[in-house]
Amino acid sequence: MKHFPLKLVSRRMLAPSVGHYVFLRDDGEPLDFIPGQFIQVHFDYADGTPTKRSYSLATIHDHALGPGEAVEIAVSYVPGGSATALFEGLPEGGAITASGPYGRFCLVPADTNRRYLLIATGTGVTPYRSMLPQLETLMRERGVEVVLLFGARTPAELLYGDEFRAFADAHPGFRFVPCFSRELPGEGTPHAHADVRHGYVQQTLAEFAPNPATDIAYLCGNPNMVDACFEALKAAGLAVPQIRREKYVSSK
Repeated sequence: MKHFPLKLVSRRMLAPSVGHYVFLRDDGEPLDFIPGQFIQVHFDYADGTPTKRSYSLATIHDHALGPGEAVEIAVSYVPGGSATALFEGLPEGGAITASGPYGRFCLVPADTNRRYLLIATGTGVTPYRSMLPQLETLMRERGVEVVLLFGARTPAELLYGDEFRAFADAHPGFRFVPCFSRELPGEGTPHAHADVRHGYVQQTLAEFAPNPATDIAYLCGNPNMVDACFEALKAAGLAVPQIRREKYVSSK
């Protein structure tokens, strides 16, 4: 797979330890990708040993920079991590080397399901952000319903929460359910509404009655969550092809 340069355009903090980075390909070519795919960032350890890290694309195709031009990722900062040092030290206009896109964690055009259960923890929610335009089309053209169960420890760690809430408010077929394991939002603060749950997403899943006749599920994030939800969905009768998984493991 060809390597290409990415130039940093902007960054902002999504959470105390997660940054949102916006890049442009610096070789004049677009990054043609299917929402749900990821890129790999290539760099060297301090001793010169080459290494790489994978990041799901959070890019929404109709970004203001133009279709296919922006390359957006969410980066978790790991104390003492080499990739963290790379991104934290990268100035605007600075460049990194990437390859891709890779992966098959994507919506399938041939699907005929009536509902998607999208389940995520942490930065595992980033591919669902990139899928929003596709989901909007499916809701309009096929009447598909979507439930996004998103697990975070606290409201401050609910990545892209404002965007998902705004999307849910504008689209009755899309239900956004944040699940907070440690701290619930206070009254009058963002995400203090009836669709907030206290606990883990795997504890909340049964409430939505997974149905093998209607549902396809996507699981992305913490491996323990992915495994627990996978077993729960199978127990509910979903066949393995109806359960699509991607596990995230933090690396230094």
